[in-house]
Amino acid sequence: MEARATSPAHTFFKFNPSSSFSPFPSSLSFLNVYLLKPIKTPLLHCSRQFSPSKCPTRGAKLTRFVASAAPATADDVVAEKLPADIQVTETPEPNSRVRLSVEVPAAVCDDCYRTVIKEFTKRSKVPGFRPGKNVPESILIGYVGKENVKKATIESILKRTLPHAMSSVSGRALEDSLHIITKFPEMESTYSSMKSLRYDVIVDVVPEVKWIPEDGYKNLKIVVEIDKEIDAQTAAEQELRRRQKALGALRIVTDRGLQVGDVAILDISATTIEQDESAAQSIPSAESKGFQFDTEDGDKVLPDFLDSIIGIKRGETKSFPYVFPDSWKQEDLRGVRAQFTVDCMELFYRDLPELNDSIADKILSGCSTIEEVKETLLQKFLEVEQTAKEQATDNAILDQLHKMVEVDIPPSLFEDQGRQLYGAQLLQIQANMKLNEQQLASLSSPKAVKEYLENQKENITNIIKQNLAVGDIFKRENLQILTDELVKEVNNSISEFKRHNQEYDEGRVKEQVEEVLEGAKVLEWLRERADIQYITK
Repeated sequence: MEARATSPAHTFFKFNPSSSFSPFPSSLSFLNVYLLKPIKTPLLHCSRQFSPSKCPTRGAKLTRFVASAAPATADDVVAEKLPADIQVTETPEPNSRVRLSVEVPAAVCDDCYRTVIKEFTKRSKVPGFRPGKNVPESILIGYVGKENVKKATIESILKRTLPHAMSSVSGRALEDSLHIITKFPEMESTYSSMKSLRYDVIVDVVPEVKWIPEDGYKNLKIVVEIDKEIDAQTAAEQELRRRQKALGALRIVTDRGLQVGDVAILDISATTIEQDESAAQSIPSAESKGFQFDTEDGDKVLPDFLDSIIGIKRGETKSFPYVFPDSWKQEDLRGVRAQFTVDCMELFYRDLPELNDSIADKILSGCSTIEEVKETLLQKFLEVEQTAKEQATDNAILDQLHKMVEVDIPPSLFEDQGRQLYGAQLLQIQANMKLNEQQLASLSSPKAVKEYLENQKENITNIIKQNLAVGDIFKRENLQILTDELVKEVNNSISEFKRHNQEYDEGRVKEQVEEVLEGAKVLEWLRERADIQYITK
């Protein structure tokens, strides 16, 4: 049996039908109580900030130590004092996991056995004895069942010794990653024959971040591609033109062919060009009926398409060969040779108002001159350009970071990050499409989640590497978050939850805000020191 710290195990007690009591609170065995509500050890939540003050060393030799019988002293540890020391052997495992082999001496096992007998005595209703009164041990065992007593004793041993065993990975263990891998029958056999207990647990630990080269993040050389469409001057001019056109009217062209500035209604079809003409196939994604083609946006539709139909008249058909560019968004069409056929159904020209101060307020409310309109639009798009530029820079830096680190990612961390991403994706889908309960249940099924984790393995892995790299830099460079800044952002986040009547966990909100602020600090620190080159694509 493999037991996971967040999932209830099978209840090991099987009482006689006449027995109506449960020996422990809430009808749960000791082990079930532990598995449902883990003993509090300083396990790290699988979030963005992973780097502890003491990281596990890759390739470390086998470590053997004695866990003290006294309660551990780490923060928030709840561990009962033991009558003797337990021995724990720590062995590094692949993927940032640690195996803890625990040997519990007979003195501890006997103490747990006595505790179990007392608990049974307190809660049993043995015929002929008043509740709570001492019952001879042999009679009590005969009533409860020898096997039930043995199972309860083993569960008690696990409950009391696991916190001590986990003290060796205190500050390194990832939350909800503890697995008891020794099968229960094997533990029963050991206890029956030796009156002692041995068991193994596996726990995921904070992965070590190895930089290649060491401290390479301090001298980043970044090339950032900026889309020409976010250029503030170009964007402002395009927006001014769009607003001017919105004030104009379309007039039918009667005496000429298509020219730049016109709007045409087109029927478009396309087929592949093959050596064997009978093998030509239609290209559905390139076909359109009643397509409104604005010649001023020609290159946005299809590069060089406008040049092939310039001069076409209403009611006329043009056919021409075309090769899809290598940069075309549909990969399966890149480089494909096609034969296009275009029918011009209607042809219009724009009757536009003159661009002067008289229409300034109509173009942009509150403006009295065209110059004021231009300046206002430019300032707006300068802000957009700066935001887009900063975002593109941050993305380029993060993309560089994940390529510079080696990390053995533990399974629980991968699954936690993947489930967070999938959950966010589901929320977005739900917001856009308003899924019904059946659709949402289908997308939330274990099968759907598993497929997502498999398909997005590379993306999830890169995000984890980025997060770990950012957290490691924050620690290495002793960066700090101002208390006032943290409090302000936490309060803002909580206000948003309240405004939307959503439940929240204040501790988790604070943790997430810290992660965001830490990330921002690291990116700011890296931007100031990086050699950044901007190119327009």
